[in-house]
Amino acid sequence: MPKLNPCELDLTQPILFDSLGPRKVVADFNGGDLSSDGGVLLLRQIDRGLGVSRMLAGCFCDSRHQVFVEHSLEDLLAQRIYGLSLGYEDLNDHDQLRCDPLMAVGVGKEDPFGMDRLLPQHRGKALAAASTLNRLELSNNCMDRYHKLPHDPKAIEECLLKLAVRSLNKDAQEIVLDLDAMGHTVHGLQEGRYFNGYYDEYVYLPLYIVAGRVVLWAQLRSAEHDASFGVVDALRSVVKEIRMRLPGVRIIVRGDSGFCRDELMVWCEGQEEVHYVLGLAKNPVLVERLRASLSDARAKACLTGGNARVFQQFQYATEKTWSRERRVVGKAEITPQGENPRFVVTSLPEEGFAKDSDPERFISRRLYEELYCERGNMENVLKQQVLDLKGDRMSTHYMASNQLRLWLSTFAYLLVERLQALTLQGTDLANATAGTIRNKVLKVAASVKVSVRRIYVQLSSAFPWQRYWRWSSQQLAQLNWVELRT
Repeated sequence: MPKLNPCELDLTQPILFDSLGPRKVVADFNGGDLSSDGGVLLLRQIDRGLGVSRMLAGCFCDSRHQVFVEHSLEDLLAQRIYGLSLGYEDLNDHDQLRCDPLMAVGVGKEDPFGMDRLLPQHRGKALAAASTLNRLELSNNCMDRYHKLPHDPKAIEECLLKLAVRSLNKDAQEIVLDLDAMGHTVHGLQEGRYFNGYYDEYVYLPLYIVAGRVVLWAQLRSAEHDASFGVVDALRSVVKEIRMRLPGVRIIVRGDSGFCRDELMVWCEGQEEVHYVLGLAKNPVLVERLRASLSDARAKACLTGGNARVFQQFQYATEKTWSRERRVVGKAEITPQGENPRFVVTSLPEEGFAKDSDPERFISRRLYEELYCERGNMENVLKQQVLDLKGDRMSTHYMASNQLRLWLSTFAYLLVERLQALTLQGTDLANATAGTIRNKVLKVAASVKVSVRRIYVQLSSAFPWQRYWRWSSQQLAQLNWVELRT
C-alpha cells in the first residue's frame, strides 16, 4: 500500500460522516478565523493591569537591530506566558499559535492577521515562531549573533517577588511562608543533573516559597544539595520585600523535616516577628521521650476502634547540630498499622501572642493539626504549577534556560491565580485549580473579525460557562489597577 502524504490532501473537499437520520453530516474548514482561546482577553487584561509582561521585559537586554524587530520583548514574553496559561507548554506549539488572530490580539498586535509583516513568507503569521522564542530562552548561554536577548536572573527574581508580594493582603496580620523542594526529572545529559536517591532518578531540586496560593520564590537548584540549601538567603530576600509592604506583619516559616536545620532556626530567632514550625525527623531519643504518650494512645485506641492520638511537648536539643534547646511537639499516634510517632519543632509560644483573639491556637494539638498539617495546601499549589502549567518542563541543556522556563511558568501561574483571586471570589470556582479555571473560563471558541474601527470577537453561544467569563470581565473592568500595583 503506498504511503500517504498529508500535504497532498485537497483541503477544499468536504468531509462526509455517517448520516444523522434524514440529515447528512458534512464538515469542512471554511468556518472563518476562529480560536479556541477566548480567555486570552481576560489574561491580557490582568497582565496589562498588573504590568507583568512589561516589568518582566525590563529584566532583559534587547541588542537586536531595532529597524528589523517585529516582536518586542514584551510581546515575546506575553506570547510565551499566555501560551503556558492556556495549556501550550511546548515551544513547538507556537508554530501553530502564531497564526491565531485572538492570541495576537491578546499579545497586543494591531494587525492580528499579520498582513503587515516585513517578509512575504511571514504574512498571515502575526506572532513569533518557536525558533524566536527559543532564542529568547537560550540567549544567556549562546552568545552569538543569533542570540541577542540575554536576561538578568537577579532582576527576574526580584520582579517575581515584587509582583507576588503585591498580591498579598494589605490588611494581613500574619503571613505563613511555606517552604518546599520538589524534584523535577531531567530529560538527558543536562547541566546540573544529579541523581537523587529519594526520587530514584536524575532530577533538579527547585526551592519554592509560597504564601497561601501565591508563589513568591522559584529557584532552580541541582539535587546534589539537600532541601534546605540556600533557603536562608532566599528568606532574607522574601522577608525584606514583605516588610517593605507590610511592616508590622508576623511571619511564620513552615516546612517539613528537610528544612529543619539549625542555620534556618537561628536566623528566624534573630529576626523580629519571624517564627517557625518545622517537621523534625524522628530518632530513638525522640521516640523514647514519647514512650509514655504512646502507651496512653494505645490504651485509647482499644476504646476507639484502633485509632488514637496523644500530644506531648518538651524541650529538646540534638547532641551536636543544634545550638540550643527548642520546643518540640510530639504526636503519639496509634493506627491499625501500628505506631506512628511524629514531631515538629517550633519557636511559637504555647500561650500565644498578647493581641491574638485566640490565645490557644499554638497549644500542642492545634499547632500540629491546624497549623503544621495545613502545609499540605501549599503542595497542592505546586501540583498545579507542575500538572496544569508544566513547571517541570525543563528540557533545554542549560540550567540558566531551564531556570527561565521555571520562572515563566511561575508568572503564568501568577496570572491565573490573580484572575481567580480578583474576579472569581464568591463563585464555585473560588478554590478551583488552574486547570479547572482554564477549562471553564479560558478555553472558549471565538470568531475574530477585524474592520477599520474595531476587532469584533464573537464567543461561542454554546459555551457552557458563559456566566464565569462574563462575570470575570465585569470584575476586571471595575478594578482599581493603580491601587493593585502599589
